[in-house]
Amino acid sequence: MSQAAQGGTPAVNSRIEGLRDMEPVDRRRAIAAAAGMDQAGEAALSGEGALALSVANGMIENVIGKFEMPLGVAANFLVNGRDYLVPMAVEEPSVVAAASYMAKLARQGGGFTVSCTAPIMRAQIQVIGISDPYGTRAAILAHEEELIEQANSRDVVLVSLGGGCKGIEVEVFPESAIGPMVVLHLLVDVRDAMGANAVNSMAEMLAPRVEEITGGKVRLRILSNLADRRIVTASVRIPPSALDTKTLKGAEVAQGMVEACTLAMIDPYRAATHNKGIMNGIDPVVVATGNDWRAIEAGAHAYAARSGRYSSLTTWEIAKDGTLVGTLEMPMALGIVGGATRTHPTAQASLRLMRITTARELAGITAAVGLAQNMAALRALSTEGIQRGHMALHARNIAITAGAVGADIDRVAKAIVAAGDVSVGRAKQELEST
Repeated sequence: MSQAAQGGTPAVNSRIEGLRDMEPVDRRRAIAAAAGMDQAGEAALSGEGALALSVANGMIENVIGKFEMPLGVAANFLVNGRDYLVPMAVEEPSVVAAASYMAKLARQGGGFTVSCTAPIMRAQIQVIGISDPYGTRAAILAHEEELIEQANSRDVVLVSLGGGCKGIEVEVFPESAIGPMVVLHLLVDVRDAMGANAVNSMAEMLAPRVEEITGGKVRLRILSNLADRRIVTASVRIPPSALDTKTLKGAEVAQGMVEACTLAMIDPYRAATHNKGIMNGIDPVVVATGNDWRAIEAGAHAYAARSGRYSSLTTWEIAKDGTLVGTLEMPMALGIVGGATRTHPTAQASLRLMRITTARELAGITAAVGLAQNMAALRALSTEGIQRGHMALHARNIAITAGAVGADIDRVAKAIVAAGDVSVGRAKQELEST
């Protein structure tokens, strides 16, 4: 994306040398400077006092306080030719480090390429109490234009922005535990919103008219979180040389990654863990930007089972020239307007950090992080195993659990990693030895 496309602002460089060795304050300053953020934005990213209790009290019910998680930044991301610094709210060690390192390797192949379909969400209107489901379907379709027009009258602002209801579908269930049923789907372009409120409101509005048309009873009228019309695709091409280790050639590592992914494609027991690793990257970005991570999780796993058997959300292949090619495809219903994205100051700052301008752009970046996380897991499984690197990064948590504070945290963490015994017992011994 050109500088002009960014409103004349300088381009971001997501490669920040020595980032992991900085103290949090210095790291935040470096991140904010690289993204061109002002002091208010930098302060919001710190999280200190960002969410006033009065604001929190307006966001959910029965508020008694606030719950914090670490907010990190994944560096090195090059997506569609543009650099991004990606905020990630997560408690699990190794996630941010793994994503950043894989993004660094991905730059050798040109970074990540992403694309997104139009932001179409579904609202479902369930019709029961009918005896002729196929005739009911025909009756609904005969009133398609009327229903679309009525739905769009509910949100004229959305329509003015180019969104709104674009069509309907009708699913027929001739047999069910409660008799014949049809389900009307409203297909709504929600633009830069996640879309739940817009589609739910349209479904509620149409319910009485649908009952008149069908002679049946409308029960449910609500969105579907299986957003299979709102698909994001991310891909990456890694030259074999980028995967070289001290003991393995990159071509061997690439082959091992393909073989590991193949198990996830055919075995749901492996696929569940494989896809959880993808969500390790996706969920933290969703949380950091104030989006609904539960909706994203539900959609992802439903999509992974769309064939009738739960399978991998990614594919990994080796091209004729030996290049490792990874692809992720999944629903991604994210928004940059409405909800916590416009209420929570840190969520707003996270979007500014990435310089996000559309929900589709956010979906693409988030998918790229998910693909990077999957790449990291497969690479580790194909080389030294998943635990070695993870436990080294987990050592600081172990040191804190053992009672270390201040400078002792890093000292104890380094000692237990060097000893090859990342345990609370060994950490206590190191503490007591000083």
